[in-house]
Amino acid sequence: MALLLFQGISAIAGGVALVASPDGAIMHMPLSNLHGSPFPDFLVPGLILLLVLGVFPLVVLVGMWRRRARAWYGSFAVGCGLVIFEFVEVTVIPFSVLQAVYGATGVLIALLTLLPPVRRYCGVRVLGRA
Repeated sequence: MALLLFQGISAIAGGVALVASPDGAIMHMPLSNLHGSPFPDFLVPGLILLLVLGVFPLVVLVGMWRRRARAWYGSFAVGCGLVIFEFVEVTVIPFSVLQAVYGATGVLIALLTLLPPVRRYCGVRVLGRA
């Protein structure tokens, strides 16, 4: 749950910065980083960061706190989505240590979600088991 909180808060901060300044000035990211991508500026990536990787993990966190089975699936989706986002980001813009940190965060979220104690905590049953 701590990783979901970390991911949600940091992605909201980054997403707000990119949406507020789609030219990348606030984040010190030149538009030339997007050369070869389908985006003319950072608005769409900022919205994805803000909503999909920022707000959604916090919604999932609340569900995990309340032990909702749906949140278990959401947590796994957050982890996988973050890994995909970072993979795409690495192919589009120059490598940054933050990409590795957030890629590792996504892997950890996905792997920790799969642990049996986490499944039990959320009330998720494995097929074929009682």
